[in-house]
Amino acid sequence: MFLATERPQHEGLEARIADAIAPTIEHMGYELVRVQVSGQARPVVQIMADRADGAPFRVEDCEAISHAIGAVLDVEDPIKGEWSLEVSSAGIDRPLTRTKDWTNYAGHLATLELLVPQEGRKRFRGIILGADAETARLRLEDGAELAVARGNIRRAKLVLTDELIAATAAAAPEEDADEASDEDPKPARRN
Repeated sequence: MFLATERPQHEGLEARIADAIAPTIEHMGYELVRVQVSGQARPVVQIMADRADGAPFRVEDCEAISHAIGAVLDVEDPIKGEWSLEVSSAGIDRPLTRTKDWTNYAGHLATLELLVPQEGRKRFRGIILGADAETARLRLEDGAELAVARGNIRRAKLVLTDELIAATAAAAPEEDADEASDEDPKPARRN
C-alpha cells in the first residue's frame, strides 16, 4: 500500500476525487498519477495511473480501473449531473506529479509552469536533477540550476525526446504502454 504523502497533490474537486479513488486503485495494484476534470456542461474526469509493479500499462488495466472507480464515484457523487470518465496510462511524456516521477526521470528534459513567477518567469524548460517532497530541481538550458517549491508548480511534464523514447523502450520492450486508454463514452447518471 502507498501512503497518502506519496500521492500527487490536487486541489478542490480534483482532490476530493483523488482522495475517493486512490485507496481503491492502490488496493488493485496501481498508483494514481493525476486526476484532471475538464469541461463545464458535461465534465470529463480524466484519471492517469501506473502499475505499481512497473509492468507495462495495458488496455485491460484501464478497463479494470474504470469499472472500479466508476463505482466509487457513483457512490461519492462528486459531480452533479452528467459526466464521463477517461482512464489512461501516464504515457511517455508523462506529467511529473510525484517525487518518484522527478527521481525516476532525472536526466531527462522537462517543462514546468509555475503558479507564481520565479526569477520573473512562470515557464521553464530543463534537465531534471531530482526532487524531494518540497522542492523540484532543473538544470536550465543556459546551465543555471533552478530549485522550485513543489507547491508552486501548476504543471510539469516530460518532453518527448529520442532519449526518453529509448529509455522507455528499454524498460518495457514488449508493449507500447502509452497507448493504453479506456474511455467510457456513456454519461454517468446522477440521481
